[in-house]
Amino acid sequence: MKTLEQKIVEYKSRVPSVIENEPMAKHTSFRIGGPARMYVVAVSSDALIEAVRVAQDLEIPFYVFGGGSNLLVADEGFEGVVIQAANRGFVIEHDRVQVESGMITVLAARKTVDAGLTGFEWAVGVPGTIGGALYGNAGCYGGEMKDNVSFVDAYRLKDGVRIRLSNAECQYGYRDSLFKREPHVILGCELKLIHSSVIPAEDFGERHSAELSRSLSRTAGIHPTAPFDQILRARKESQPLDQSSAGCVFKNFDFTDESQLDILRRYVNQIPEAMLRVKRLSAGWLVEQAGMKGQRIGDVQVSDKHGNFFLNRGHARAQDVIALISLVKMNVRDKLGIELQEEVQYLSLS
Repeated sequence: MKTLEQKIVEYKSRVPSVIENEPMAKHTSFRIGGPARMYVVAVSSDALIEAVRVAQDLEIPFYVFGGGSNLLVADEGFEGVVIQAANRGFVIEHDRVQVESGMITVLAARKTVDAGLTGFEWAVGVPGTIGGALYGNAGCYGGEMKDNVSFVDAYRLKDGVRIRLSNAECQYGYRDSLFKREPHVILGCELKLIHSSVIPAEDFGERHSAELSRSLSRTAGIHPTAPFDQILRARKESQPLDQSSAGCVFKNFDFTDESQLDILRRYVNQIPEAMLRVKRLSAGWLVEQAGMKGQRIGDVQVSDKHGNFFLNRGHARAQDVIALISLVKMNVRDKLGIELQEEVQYLSLS
């Protein structure tokens, strides 16, 4: 049986662009994480598949990521190959957009608006890449990936087949998808949007105004087709965008019956009506109600600005982030009777 070192030598011979012992703190928005034993930047979908295939052939642990915006890497690093999806193809044909998984989501949203398309404006509030957004059905301000996706192109790991999945086949739910349950490498997708040319200007303005007044946003009162500057202003006002974090740490809490809120009602004076209406409680609001804003372990702190953001104050360690996540979850559970689930992704030693 080949040793890991022998496998690494062979991997490097088959994927010459590999970098050894690359610090992952350089590639995550948290600025936390030890070295990847090998690191590959795949600039095309074919290169992405090949980097994965070779790792599979040699039985080397591998991990594929995009922008590193929702990723916590262990302090010890990863004893395998980390593959960055940097395939950024982007083509617009009338109201349909072909976009590869390594494309930055914010940039994709801007390009669609510049092309006269509407429906994807909300995504300017989503960090990271299209691949990560497809994986977790990312969303904000009332919009979600499932609302725009026609199909997803992927490489199915169990049999090494390149496939195309319809929206329904992706099994999208709140921050959930097929890809979280069955291993695939996401290659890209097609977005189905609306071209503003099919809507008379005066009708578009009236429709846009009416939609804004019926905002689907859970917290900020922003509609998914609101202008960029309005969405960006809302983000800047409510989130610590100028500090290192992994974005939202926890999923919002969905409930089906208000009896699930009995303990919470005994602890807080009033639950925001907008949250009750959509049966979804903001995780940041719950963290705040539990008195955990500003809580700190080591160099990791719950943001004073938004309870669902944990900040790296300079020299944070992954183990301290994990400890703070555990502490916050315990307090929200014990005080409010609600069990939060993490949204952040973990990459451990092996």
